[in-house]
Amino acid sequence: MWQPAERGEKVSWYVLVLRAVVVTIALAILGVFFYFAFRLTLTPVHDNGQASGNLHPGRSLRFYMDQPTKEAFLQIGGNLALLAPLGVLLPIVWTSLRGPLRLALLTGVFSLIIETVQGAVVMGRAFDVDDVILNVAGVVIAYFLLGRRLSRTFRGA
Repeated sequence: MWQPAERGEKVSWYVLVLRAVVVTIALAILGVFFYFAFRLTLTPVHDNGQASGNLHPGRSLRFYMDQPTKEAFLQIGGNLALLAPLGVLLPIVWTSLRGPLRLALLTGVFSLIIETVQGAVVMGRAFDVDDVILNVAGVVIAYFLLGRRLSRTFRGA
């Protein structure tokens, strides 16, 4: 790639154009991501009345760890992966969102909203605080693995 400009150094026009293209692509991917995330999380499911909420951090995680089944793996992995793309895309679009704490706070609120809507409105779904924890953990992991580096590469230091 290119070297980021030092503070006060003028950035070439082609770098600015490339950055604008990258941000536009990231915004488009975010739009597609939000569409599928909402389809996955806010679609009613037929659970035969088995969905139960969880307000105690760690309760669902302990349950899944005590009974390591394919379902448990899918629940944990799915919640880690669900919002993980935000850890990569948000710092590219908004450089002010660089940093694990900022991302954790923003995506924590977003995940909390999703879980609240699931528990209050969506048939066959329930609020689970462990889902919020796993969603945020997935975002932070994705940020450390890829998001920080890509944001600095495409948007500068």
